[in-house]
Amino acid sequence: MVRRSLAAVLSAGALTLAACAGDDLEASAGDDSGSETSGGGPVTIASQSFPEAALMASMYELLLADAGYEPTVQLVDSRDAYMATFPGDVDVVPEYVGGIVNFLNSTSDQGSGEQLTAGDGEELAEAGQELLDEAGIELLELSEATDTNAYFVTVERAEEEGWEALSDLEGESVVLAAAPDCEGRLDCEAGLREEYGIDITKVLPLGYAGDQTYQSVIDGESDLGQTSTTDGTLESLGLVVLDDDQEIQPAQNLVPAVAEDFLEQNEGVADILNELMAALDTETLTELNGRMAVDREKPEDVARDFLESEGLL
Repeated sequence: MVRRSLAAVLSAGALTLAACAGDDLEASAGDDSGSETSGGGPVTIASQSFPEAALMASMYELLLADAGYEPTVQLVDSRDAYMATFPGDVDVVPEYVGGIVNFLNSTSDQGSGEQLTAGDGEELAEAGQELLDEAGIELLELSEATDTNAYFVTVERAEEEGWEALSDLEGESVVLAAAPDCEGRLDCEAGLREEYGIDITKVLPLGYAGDQTYQSVIDGESDLGQTSTTDGTLESLGLVVLDDDQEIQPAQNLVPAVAEDFLEQNEGVADILNELMAALDTETLTELNGRMAVDREKPEDVARDFLESEGLL
């Protein structure tokens, strides 16, 4: 598998907030049940930089800061960049179950190198459990919210060519605008080429579900663009997703991935992040993405508003 190394890592500075005080502290002072729901000390959160991933990183940051931790957030261009130091320098990652399991399956000596697509998110996590254990990573509870890769064209091009599904592009030569790590991935360039018979003549590493990728397709520089199934932007831009009729995309439920060593010392982190996972569903995630993409709200503002509206913050 061909992968591109990424040098630039953007660091969002540590955000420290005071832990809950007043009556809540007094009520918990006499509780000797041993349950840990808050903590302290530094925690490093790494995430990809596309809007949805940045949104989830902001939610993690706000929740952990509220629980007394001192979070630092690193936003990078692709999964490769943070997986090199996770676990290790990185403690917590907002992940997608199929994404992290298949990354480990393709990079670990114990992996088969073939894409795992077994069933739903829980079944996929179970299929990758040995790989996760070997890596020292624990997946917390999966969210109902799921978001897979999707591929779009302009509405005009779809109507002219009669394209409704990716199978309609079999034998076509296309330029693909996508994430920097798309080449060689079975849910991206390799899958489009091998499973759909599409001749990908070039991959432009313009980003995942981002403005440059949209504009490249709109301008005709690229024929096909990569986005997500929760993208709330496409209709307003005159773009449309083609159906993944060969179902090459694995289940991609949102899930917190935590370093086992960190979690052993900070058990309360699981309760905090699991509660967030339970509050999200695909419809809500799509709406939040739309606020960032269409209304141009900042991820951190959308994150805070959602957490406060759900009583999580």
